[in-house]
Amino acid sequence: RLDYLNEALVLERQGDFDAAVTSYRLALREHPTDLRILQNMAIALTKVGRVEEAIRAYRRAIEVDATASGAQYGLAFLLIKRGDAVGAAAHLEAFLAHPPRGEDAARWIAHAQATLDQLHGASGGAGEPTRS
Repeated sequence: RLDYLNEALVLERQGDFDAAVTSYRLALREHPTDLRILQNMAIALTKVGRVEEAIRAYRRAIEVDATASGAQYGLAFLLIKRGDAVGAAAHLEAFLAHPPRGEDAARWIAHAQATLDQLHGASGGAGEPTRS
């Protein structure tokens, strides 16, 4: 039986993100609540410009586990691109409430905090960012 997750990872390394998305979808059929698959699929979807589908994949990952820091982070930045400062701020706050661990974590945490500060600053300092 084919391991669709590993196939997707290989396809990504080869730069074939469209094919990787297909393999991630097949992997999800077998493991519909696997956070790694959902988050990796969202990243691949983003790389091929399928932002709305990526947003749905991140939201599904957050439904599975609200503390999924990678999904919170990724979704926040897609919402910023879409102009949804309120939604982005909420997901950055959720990311910062349950930050990742590891050697790169400090960099992601600092970036999330700086972006959140900018979002709050863009609202005129009123505390809550405005929805565009």
